[in-house]
Amino acid sequence: MVDELEEKPGEGINLQQYVDVIRRRHMYFLIPFFVGWLVVWSASWVLPSRYRSGTLILVEQPSMPKDYVTPNVTDDLQARLASITQQILSRTRLLHIIDELNLYADKRGRLNPDELVERMRKDIEIALVYDDRHFITSFNIYYSSHDPHLAQQVTGELTNLFISENLELRQQKSEDTTKFLEQQLETARQNLAEQEEKVRIYKDQHLGELPSQLTSNVQILSGLQGQLQSEEDGLNADRQQNAYLQSMLEQSRTMQPTSKNGDAAPVGVPALDQELDKLRSQLAYLSSIYTDRHPDVRKLKDQIAKTEKMRDQALADLKAGATSGSGNSHASTPDLDATAGSATIQLQGQLKANQIDMTNKEHEIAALKAKIDDYQRRLNDEPAREQQFADLTRGYEQSKANYDELLKKKNSSQMATSMELLQQGEHFQMIDPPSLPLKPDFPNRLKFCGIGLGIGIALGGALAGGTEFLDDRLYDEKALKELLPVIVISEIPAITSTKEETKQERKLWLSWVTAGIVFAAVLAGSAISFFRG
Repeated sequence: MVDELEEKPGEGINLQQYVDVIRRRHMYFLIPFFVGWLVVWSASWVLPSRYRSGTLILVEQPSMPKDYVTPNVTDDLQARLASITQQILSRTRLLHIIDELNLYADKRGRLNPDELVERMRKDIEIALVYDDRHFITSFNIYYSSHDPHLAQQVTGELTNLFISENLELRQQKSEDTTKFLEQQLETARQNLAEQEEKVRIYKDQHLGELPSQLTSNVQILSGLQGQLQSEEDGLNADRQQNAYLQSMLEQSRTMQPTSKNGDAAPVGVPALDQELDKLRSQLAYLSSIYTDRHPDVRKLKDQIAKTEKMRDQALADLKAGATSGSGNSHASTPDLDATAGSATIQLQGQLKANQIDMTNKEHEIAALKAKIDDYQRRLNDEPAREQQFADLTRGYEQSKANYDELLKKKNSSQMATSMELLQQGEHFQMIDPPSLPLKPDFPNRLKFCGIGLGIGIALGGALAGGTEFLDDRLYDEKALKELLPVIVISEIPAITSTKEETKQERKLWLSWVTAGIVFAAVLAGSAISFFRG
């Protein structure tokens, strides 16, 4: 067996051999080529047509600047789209659309509801569109059906579901965020109220012992110590006065009236003068320390006035007794006794008043000492109170800061929720309405036509090449000369009759007509597929 297409090494391509092969095997190529193309092209017209409707949805950013209103729904758009897609492609939603639009009516008897849902899911396609920063800017929704109007209707239904579901989801998340912040704010408010109540109870329990009252406590303590010193000085003065009055009372009781040259001079008058000198010296001392409005100064002045009055009364009584008769000594004696008795009574009254004053001063001093001890205790407890109050205040400040922060976040979340309810936040906007497909998406008849051409060429080439390879006849003079053991001296040309020439010409015309018909059919089919596919 000899392969006519085989070439020896070093020889070029012999085009004449290929031409001879094509001339001999063209029918083996044309018929399989045409049959293969025709089968594939016909299948494109036999397969049921599926029309694909699509729409473009743009992701609109919030219309309000983030500096004014901060959105409280900040989840990833891709994750939210995945969640929305899962909800829309759920069994309940798709069955509702299938029943509402009467989809897959021809398959309902053969497919159960779950299989119908899976079939519809395969017919739906969601294609995301990204920008240079890999952010989602828009997405396409496609649906395929045997009816172009039905495909458009289902695509519109899915588009409305995506837009409404996104709005509901964002509004729900925004409202949930606001409710959560309100709950946290109420908890923080209760905590703050508890902290305020603890601070109030602590202030009530330790009134006057708070760190903020330290300065006033020191001033009050200093004033109390001054009052104590004044009261003690007054008590000492009253004690001196008491000792003096007691000595005067003793002298008054033992006093006897005497007369010299008819003038009466009681023994008690010099004592009264002495007492006046003491009182005046005390007054001078107290006046150098206190003002005239001081209680001790005023009381000492009253005592001086009373003592002067007693002295003047004693002198007046003596003078009155002297004018009534100097010879009647028995009559003057009772007058002197009356004068002495009157002075004794006055001294007793002063002594009693002095003792009452001393008792009051002692009570006042005891009360002042108790107050001083109390304020001393407050000052001693001040570090511990300061630490306790600081702990309470720290908890209160933390609760207040937490409450203020939550209140700010809650107000911001309420504004964001209002923005979402007014559809001013991030939302989906349909840019292109669902398209009405005029040509089927499947099968693509022009593509099927090209696939048929490739299959036809492969079949025709395989059959023609296989036939030529299996043919062991010699069609080339050169191949024949190589087989002969001797050199060919001369050749006898082929002698053909007129009948044979006519037959060859007819065969050639038949081949050209067949080739023309085949290529015309292919061109016509391609044109039909292009314009009507």
